[in-house]
Amino acid sequence: MTQTASDSALSADGEQRRFASLDPRTGEVVAHHPVHTAAEVEDAVASAREAAAWWAGLGFEGRKTKLDAWRRILGRRSDELIALISAETGKPADDSRVEVALVMDHLHWASRQAGRVLSKRRVSSGMLMFNHSATLEYRPLGVIGVIGPWNYPAHTPMGSISYALAAGNAVVFKPSEFTPGVGTFLASTFTEAVPEYSVFQVVTGFGETGAALCASGVDKIAFTGSTRTGKKVMAACAATLTPVLVECGGKDALIVDSDADLTAAAEAAIWGAVSNAGQTCAGVERIYVAEEVADEFIEIVVRRARKLKPGGEPNANLGPITMPAQVEIIREHVRDALDRGGKALVGGPDSIRPPYVEPVVLTDVPEDSVAITEETFGPTVVINRVPNALEGVRLANRSKYGLGAAVFSKSRGEELARELRVGMVSVNAVLTYAAIPGLPFGGVGDSGFGRIHGEDGLREFTYAKAVTKQKFASLINMTTFDRSSMAGRQMLRLARMLFGR
Repeated sequence: MTQTASDSALSADGEQRRFASLDPRTGEVVAHHPVHTAAEVEDAVASAREAAAWWAGLGFEGRKTKLDAWRRILGRRSDELIALISAETGKPADDSRVEVALVMDHLHWASRQAGRVLSKRRVSSGMLMFNHSATLEYRPLGVIGVIGPWNYPAHTPMGSISYALAAGNAVVFKPSEFTPGVGTFLASTFTEAVPEYSVFQVVTGFGETGAALCASGVDKIAFTGSTRTGKKVMAACAATLTPVLVECGGKDALIVDSDADLTAAAEAAIWGAVSNAGQTCAGVERIYVAEEVADEFIEIVVRRARKLKPGGEPNANLGPITMPAQVEIIREHVRDALDRGGKALVGGPDSIRPPYVEPVVLTDVPEDSVAITEETFGPTVVINRVPNALEGVRLANRSKYGLGAAVFSKSRGEELARELRVGMVSVNAVLTYAAIPGLPFGGVGDSGFGRIHGEDGLREFTYAKAVTKQKFASLINMTTFDRSSMAGRQMLRLARMLFGR
């Protein structure tokens, strides 16, 4: 049986609408899932509110014990999750294995580091308030709504879910309509480890379900998806002053300096551009290579790219385009680049045969072409020559996006990385920052704001709580109407002596 992902209908007895998740390689139905209504979303948030109080009360060690148990279940059932990810996205099995490994790594880090990062700690009171003690701690917000993507349906949303749970929040997760089964699996395995309360729930459906989550009274929304949809999420949340974390798309650049290891740079470039069929928000979409080494670099990239073929088998180099509508965007970008004078060194328009797209390598593409300015999200890459790496950095920074980037240089990789206006940079590698749990992940500009992963990711799902306590009375008390006429002068004299020199 095959049908489109948007097909849904009432059952014969008038029960809840359901929709199908599909295998993009074959069009076959993987499973059917409910279209949760606004009322059902509100019910989920209400039960999560009760669960949040219990979950926060467990404390860091109590939550760590529960999260460790969940991680062990995910480890035992990893083959099921790997197969499900591949079925709903079409990606090769090895790509799914890497994703599951990252899920477990980040969950492990978050559960162990939450207490260190968020626990109450003393803060210096300063000289003027020396008679007070001061403490700071980070308290859970309550209930977090997570709206996840389909390209990395486990790793990416777990970058919010793991950290929100470790910080003491309950979570209601709305996965993409293309990968609802992955979200359901994550929530059901969590319930095995934590059966007491509905701490982590999933709601499935389409845009209206996500909109209902935004309006449901959650304490924060963590969204990953397109910039266009991210703006809609922000607008919906603005009505209730619900804070948002928004991780949107990218048009990430790779800079190849004249002293780079060209073989390593070319291998990283083609992997960063083509892995997961190019459906990676921080994937390599633009390459700026120093003129001095451009010919040799391009030759290696072309040779490597020509060996890669898409397919539906588990060991294929790359899988299909998961979201059918994305195929036309890829086609438009390739056509525009060629119509405007660009050259196809590998592939071209004929490489686009839905649901698969073969690798496409373009060069000499004008900087105002959509293949340069807009996110393609396919296994395509543009290589443009520049006089030097600094000019490559300048062009990279012209983008409205600012998610990640990469630099290959033996002598000044960190120097060039510092000049890139992005949230993350890999030097002499690509995408490695996403695999390091202690590093924050997120961008600037149209790539969004806020951070998942790392200490910043834990704090995203909390509010800072400052407390002061008077230890003894001060001779100069400024917080009373009974203060002496000299108090202000004495306070200012002390401040000038301490800080005015």
